[in-house]
Amino acid sequence: MTGFCFSIVSSWTALGGVLTIGIASGGPPVMVWSWLGVCALTLCVTYSFAEMCSAYPVAGGQYSWVAFYAPPKYARPLSFVTGWFMCIGIVAMGAVNNFVGANFVLGLANMNNPSFVIERWHATLTAYLIAVIAAVVNIWFSKLLDKLGTVALVWNIMSFFVVIITILACNDHKQPASFVFTEFQNDTGFPGTGMAVMIGLLQSFFGMCCWDAPSKMTEEMKDPAKEAPLAMILSVLLGTVTGFVFLICAFFCVGDLAATANTPTGVPLLQILLDSVGNVHGATTLGAMIAVIVLFSANSLMAEGSRALWAFSRDNGLPCSSLFSKVDKRTKVPVYSTLLCLIVQVALNSIYFGSYTGFSTVISIATFGFYLSYAMALVARLWSYVAGGKQNTPSAYVLGKWGPWLNAIGLVFLIFAGIDFNFPQEGPATADNMNYCSAAFGIVGLISLLTWLLDGRKNFKGPTDFIEGMESEQTSPSSEQDDEKSSPERETVSTEKGPGLV
Repeated sequence: MTGFCFSIVSSWTALGGVLTIGIASGGPPVMVWSWLGVCALTLCVTYSFAEMCSAYPVAGGQYSWVAFYAPPKYARPLSFVTGWFMCIGIVAMGAVNNFVGANFVLGLANMNNPSFVIERWHATLTAYLIAVIAAVVNIWFSKLLDKLGTVALVWNIMSFFVVIITILACNDHKQPASFVFTEFQNDTGFPGTGMAVMIGLLQSFFGMCCWDAPSKMTEEMKDPAKEAPLAMILSVLLGTVTGFVFLICAFFCVGDLAATANTPTGVPLLQILLDSVGNVHGATTLGAMIAVIVLFSANSLMAEGSRALWAFSRDNGLPCSSLFSKVDKRTKVPVYSTLLCLIVQVALNSIYFGSYTGFSTVISIATFGFYLSYAMALVARLWSYVAGGKQNTPSAYVLGKWGPWLNAIGLVFLIFAGIDFNFPQEGPATADNMNYCSAAFGIVGLISLLTWLLDGRKNFKGPTDFIEGMESEQTSPSSEQDDEKSSPERETVSTEKGPGLV
């Protein structure tokens, strides 16, 4: 499961895919130092999630925990809204990953054939192809997901060392340490350093995301109370180390920043590889290794997204939930939720046909959706600490007295990040370069509100009785009798086993 999770997080390749943002917004020192800060604060959130996941390993993840920890009066609507933000964040992140993968593939094509001019429709159609491949693997080759996670972990770590060692050994024009650690760059169009730093943080926020993926796969694990929390923590630690080493090595080996940012390949990392190695064939080999990692990520994000949609539908959180909560009896795969995930990813990738600014908003939506759902889970957990609400059952991971402090620090960090996601990346702000993240999430919030009023408040019961059923199994010798007394309708939803993939 650590391999599955790290194939999604894959911080060093994620950072490499969005280097353009950091190069213009503070340059190397902002990216290097902000990465350490963001990772340290992310660990506060991760440890808090590990404790909740260990106590209640439910496929719904954060929306399930909100339902349990929040005040009973508000638990259902808060859980419902959290589920919507969580699902849109996961699916949007899959679309972003498809776009990053498309950029790598097309960038490699341009590198080998400089006369090939990359158009927006090239990237969009290639992103479609990546999404379809991921859906095919998840539907027809689902039994390979666990093995693919192991292969992805080995390939990722191997590629990391090959790329780092190669560029360091071949590059003969390395930058001085002052360039990497102290020389500030500001090409954002905003005066001063403050705004540039705020924008530069976005790369680190994006690079350290999706580490909660194991919580969506808990109902497919043999020992989820131990496996899922461990996978989350290890993926963040691995991501921290690999991301930090990658940033330092990449910036020691980078050439002219302006030329790198405006490379005809469209991917600054590919230009760094080419400048370092000095020949197209070597750079292509290294770039192809990274592209394979992005394809692994696409597959894992499709799995995570489909499981999140399946779990939310199981609790009647989506329109047509009875359809999207179905699991194929033969393959044990949530086929319809996988197809829904595919359709939404393709729709989000289609935005790039009309506007790069519009798709940049999708990137903000992806990260913001995760962070907002994280924050709502921590708010609910803090309320349970302060108000003496429901507490955890005995579990493998217990934070003890550190729990409230880690929750509070993590929440402050997430609120700050949430504000930062809404700033435009270039100045002065115009209609063409404006960040429409807040408007997009306003629309998502409106849709979730309308869905709640029209359907959710009647049919969405949340996963609380499912969690309480888990508790009774742990604490009551007569849990089987209690299950027999539960409502038949909810029993068919709550006690349905998760897709048997892992």
